[in-house]
This record gives sequence, C-alpha cells and structure tokens, in this order.
Amino acid sequence: MGDLSGDRDRYVDFLRAWAIVLVVLGHWLITGLVREPNGAIGAPELLATVPWTQWLTLGFQIMPLFFLAGGHAAGGSWERARTDGRTATGWVGLRALRLLLPAGVYSGLVLVAVAICAAAGVDPGTLALVGWAMAMQFWFLPVYLLLSAATPVLHAAHRRWGLGVPVVMGAVALVADTLVVTVHAPGVGLLNYVLVWGVAYQLGFCWRDKLLIERSAVPAFLAAGGAVAFVALVRLGPFPVSLILVTGQSPSNTNPPSVAMLAWAVGQAGLALLLAPVLRRLLERARLWRLVRPLGGISMTLYLWHMLPVLIVAGAFYLTGLAPEPAYGSGSWWALRVPWLVVLTVVLVGVVGALRPLERGLAQAYERTRPGDLARRPWALWLGLAASVGALIWFAGHGFAYGGRFPVLPALGLAVGVGLVMVTGRSAVDRGVRLSV
Repeated sequence: MGDLSGDRDRYVDFLRAWAIVLVVLGHWLITGLVREPNGAIGAPELLATVPWTQWLTLGFQIMPLFFLAGGHAAGGSWERARTDGRTATGWVGLRALRLLLPAGVYSGLVLVAVAICAAAGVDPGTLALVGWAMAMQFWFLPVYLLLSAATPVLHAAHRRWGLGVPVVMGAVALVADTLVVTVHAPGVGLLNYVLVWGVAYQLGFCWRDKLLIERSAVPAFLAAGGAVAFVALVRLGPFPVSLILVTGQSPSNTNPPSVAMLAWAVGQAGLALLLAPVLRRLLERARLWRLVRPLGGISMTLYLWHMLPVLIVAGAFYLTGLAPEPAYGSGSWWALRVPWLVVLTVVLVGVVGALRPLERGLAQAYERTRPGDLARRPWALWLGLAASVGALIWFAGHGFAYGGRFPVLPALGLAVGVGLVMVTGRSAVDRGVRLSV
C-alpha cells in the first residue's frame, strides 16, 4: 500500500498511519448495535438518528491525508522507476498487486463465509447487513487503484504544468458537481471520485517536488482558503456538514465527492504542510517512531479487517444479551462508547496477530508473482485491473451479500481480475525479470 523503498519520509508514513487509525476509530464510533425484541441485531445509522453527530465527521474524515501521502510516495517511486528504465505497465502492476492481493484474499474469505451462511439459511436481512459492514470501507480501493494506474500520466502532467494540474482538476470537479446538484446529471458525479481525491493525490506530487514549500505562506493559504470555502459552501450553499454519507441526505459530500469535500481536502493538505516541520522533529524521537513505524506494515490489514471485531463483539455480547443497552444516543450510551472502543481494540489486536501467517504468505505470493516488464502482454494487466475495479466498485456500493444473496458475478469478476494480474506477474518472473519496488 505504500512505498517500500529506503528513501522514506517519516512524516509521510505518519500521515498514512494517522489516517488509518482515525478511519478505524471513526467507523467503530458511529457503529451502534441494538438488540431487537426478536433477538436480531440492528445497527441504526448514528449520523441520521442523532444529527448533531454529523459535526464529528469533521475530525474523522481524514482520507485526504492518505491521498496526499499516497501521491507523495507514488511520485517518488515512479521517479525512481523511470530512472531505472522500468516500464509504466510494470510499475502499475507492482502497485496494483500490492493492493489487490490482500484485498482479494480478504474478499475471498468473506465471500466463503457469505456462501456458507446463505446455504445454512441465515436470515437474508442479517446477512445483507453483515455483508455491508464488511465492505463499507471498499470505496477507497477502486479510487486508489485508478489513481495508481494513472500515475505515469498524472506525473507527466505534473512535470510539465506543476500546480496547474490540481487547479484544473479542481475546476473540472466544480463543473461536474454543479451539474450534479443543479440538473442531477446521471453519471457525471462519478468523475469526482477521481477528480476530488485526485487533487489531493496530485498535491502530493507537488509537495514532494517542493512546489508546496512547507516554510512559506502557501500552506497557510491552502489551509485558510480550504476552510473558508468549506464553511461558505455549507452555510450559504446546498451542502451538508457531514463528510460521511448519511442515508437520504442530498446532496452528499461523499457520494459523489462534492466541492465541499474538495475544499476540505485542500484545507487539510495545507494544515498537514503547516504541521510538517514540528511533527518531523517529533518523529525523530526513537520512542515515538517505534509507535508509528509498525502501523505502516499492517495498515492494509487494519483497513480491511477492522470491522470483523464488531461482528465478534456483536455475537459475544449482543446476541447473548450481555451488553447493556441504554437509550440510543443518550448520555449513558455515549459513556459506553469508551469500553466499546477498548474492547474492539483488544479484539483487533488479536485478529491482527492471528493474521500474521496469512500476511507472510501474501508477502511470499507477492514476491513470486510481482510483475516485471510486462511489455509483451500488457493487455492482461489492464484487463485484470478493469475487472478488479469493477468488482470492487460493486462491493463498495452493495456489500458482500446484497439482498442476502451470494454475489456471483462480482465475486467472479474479482477472482478473474486478481488472477490475471498475478498470472501476468508470474510469467514475468519466469522470464528472469527481477525488478525492485
């Protein structure tokens, strides 16, 4: 998921780790379980049920930092690949495989569980809810894959036009969002998944190449400008304050990403640059770095598997009736969020420990199948990427058990997509191509 080279920026690693931690805590915080009179477990939508909690999303919507850091790392990795004479197709294959292997294994295990539960006659509504919970984080994967695949082109544009690229991308996103809000143009909003998050990604290129100088007025301008624009769009425009999807809320800031989200991303990038000098000095301390560094190695595991502890705790405490259940959203309910988060953290630590053999196996599979030149058969990689992205988009929107049924076509699409990328990589290694990441 990140750059594995020795030329690392500790602050970039910190940003990615911080983003993952807040994503996990945010998802856990807004997930509230309720035991129904018939014994079933429900999960009322906190942001819709308790509207004031939408303000909390301002602190937990931290994914712009991940795309900013991702652009910074990808820019350096692609520059080194160009210097070493590697092809764009081979580089894209490396990045895609690093993401698709763990995502494919995770999806495969969840889908096997869905198939078993469906065959055993588990209530379709419960199965659909569980399938949605296990895929709620998947929106990120196809967007990041697309940006990674486009990196050689995006970086070429960056080298030629610099800051003009994110400015133009932001302007196009503004036009697209205007069409979405005013005339509800179908399909146009999908562009903003790449454009809005692509602005943060592109700013990562600019940051790495010192077009955004940390010790200058530029970070303050980005932070203040983004914040002012966000406030204006929320107070004077049609956009809600919530930076996470709320059912029935239209327009939304995330589905598709709005210009308000774009403003938030720009402001967050500016704030990250403002804090960079101070935090870099802190990260030089060995004790703090020992806390941050391990998170980089397990970031994908945390991101993919962090909702499994919710299901484990639901079965252990809610299905059995052991969990206290004060009124949803009450003061007592909020007080119980503290032990809720603590228990989930303990369970997640156990899950991560149990997954270590699987992670070692994935690392070995990556080494055996990582793509090399791929100049003879690039079609296999691109077809595999297209199939994988399509399947991941479906899972992100529908979950792993939409309607309580096993999703045959999306599952097949992901299997074929990941398989094509892996097989293409294996053929490259068999030809004796040995390229470092």
